[in-house]
Amino acid sequence: MQIPFEAVDVANDPGGMERLRALGLRSVPVLARGDQYVFAVDLDAVARFVGLKDTGHTTLPPDVLVRRLVEILRTAQAIVRQIPDDKLTQDAVHNRKRDLRLLSHHVFRIGEAYLEVAIDGVPFARGLGEKPLAEGEFRTGEDIARYGDGVIKRLETWWDELDDKTCGRSTEAYFGTTTLHMLLERSTWHPAQHTRQLSAVLEGFGITLDKALTPEMLAGLPLPERLWE
Repeated sequence: MQIPFEAVDVANDPGGMERLRALGLRSVPVLARGDQYVFAVDLDAVARFVGLKDTGHTTLPPDVLVRRLVEILRTAQAIVRQIPDDKLTQDAVHNRKRDLRLLSHHVFRIGEAYLEVAIDGVPFARGLGEKPLAEGEFRTGEDIARYGDGVIKRLETWWDELDDKTCGRSTEAYFGTTTLHMLLERSTWHPAQHTRQLSAVLEGFGITLDKALTPEMLAGLPLPERLWE
């Protein structure tokens, strides 16, 4: 009997974390079959794992991704500024211990982590996009939005000064060797997903968004179907 594929879900499946640990892993997304697995970060690797020739997905060109990323981060800044400061310590979702302050900071930290890989040659390790925050820093939405300004400025400067705008250079990641282009795509859809989540939280507070993500910003990005994946 053929063993079915299993998407390891730690957010919505109570047994997901135990399954992940049984594989000797600590991070998701992961697609598993028996004791074999592949990190679902690389869609081409997922396609090969399930026996497909390719994904049918075409990665957007780097110049488009950079422009989209800046638009997404600018939108996130507007949303973060609307989060009431007294709500920042509230968990963003009931089934994960991550408050709105940390999630909001994470949106911009993803872009900063990409620059560390692209400029400094840092390997794309697990948790590179996560950064613990000291108790006294980033206490308001405005604080976090200003941090975002610095990330956006560095991103734009990097792109303007970049010689090889194909982003074809190889780099090491926790899921294997990849390219700056592939990581740029991940570093674009990832903050977009979290910006979608922050938008939903604000709407749950009864707050009308001053600025929202548009279908044009998200078109062509391999976003998860569900909001809290």
